[in-house]
Amino acid sequence: MRNLRNTPCGATVTVRRVEGEGATRRRIMDMGITRGAEVFVRKVAPLGDPIEVTVRGYELSLRKADAEKILVE
Repeated sequence: MRNLRNTPCGATVTVRRVEGEGATRRRIMDMGITRGAEVFVRKVAPLGDPIEVTVRGYELSLRKADAEKILVE
């Protein structure tokens, strides 16, 4: 499996696992990024931070550090 940070623009992936502990993991899951959710990578900023994705019908920006904790396939 790879993480969301390494996913190219224009790709649609499925979340397999959210790593991390405590408040960080909970915050990611509260944004709708849970196991089985489909995520479309819309844009990546020029320096790679943040990443703009579409999940569950809304647009979301994620930091690189948070995107690394989301394992997808």
